[in-house]
Amino acid sequence: MRTYARMAVWVIAALGCLPGCSRSDRGTPAAEQAEPHYALTGEVLAVDHAQHTVRIRHDAVKGLMPAMTMDFPVSAGDEASVRVGEMIRGTLVRTKAGDFRLERIWPNDQGSTGTIAAMEAQLRANTSDRGRGVYREIGETVPDFALYDQDGRVVQMSRFRGKQIMLNFIYTRCPIATMCPAATLKMMATQKLARDAGIKDLELVSITLDPAYDTPGVLKEYASARGIDTSNFSFLTGPEAAIKDLLKQFGVIAEFQGNILNHTLTTLLINEDGRIAWRADGSQWEPADFVARMHKG
Repeated sequence: MRTYARMAVWVIAALGCLPGCSRSDRGTPAAEQAEPHYALTGEVLAVDHAQHTVRIRHDAVKGLMPAMTMDFPVSAGDEASVRVGEMIRGTLVRTKAGDFRLERIWPNDQGSTGTIAAMEAQLRANTSDRGRGVYREIGETVPDFALYDQDGRVVQMSRFRGKQIMLNFIYTRCPIATMCPAATLKMMATQKLARDAGIKDLELVSITLDPAYDTPGVLKEYASARGIDTSNFSFLTGPEAAIKDLLKQFGVIAEFQGNILNHTLTTLLINEDGRIAWRADGSQWEPADFVARMHKG
């Protein structure tokens, strides 16, 4: 029955949701293709919220400039998520006008990158060891993993033990109203309903399907633009390989075909012991149904 159930979920999801589910323009617009991009690493010395710039003491940028200290314009999300003293990596873009902007900023300190890499390797080994039984059924314990949240902090799944977790997968550029945008609205509604019902120790987690684009800063801006209360709602991103392993273990299909990201939707309720208590596939679930299954603290 276990194998049949696992196959059924995948087949139903593939046939019912995949074709044309969502679309993402992975390509770079022609105007941006003409702008040279360079890898940059360095330390954040200051954040100027009035000018929307960050001051970076950066290493030599290969093919462009020696090591120096400069101020760079950044997006609102990156401005809000970087911290003074933080080591970062990002993409330096030279505009047609000859100016520079810094985008796609990630933490780059040894501690966080080491933790992320170690947990990625552990998750990869776990996925491989499970083989054909990779899909986790209701009642099974979820795997441990580490990703970055919208503030660039390392978040391990083990941090949430002792709490109930609602977990799903979305991506910020999804344009189909009934897919990721609807899923996020339902997560927000569940957050409010649970609070009103007196449910404590609840964490909501949305993991991106598109980590190449959804950096911590992009996720920060996504949450801010929607007025999301992130006190117990985390948006996570990180290595593509780790996210692919999580998709396999949670039974979510997501793959790019050209510029189209075809994906299914799954929302999980994980209990205080880290076990999958319930799951809803698709976008037709109701927040009240999840809240009814939660334990009051």
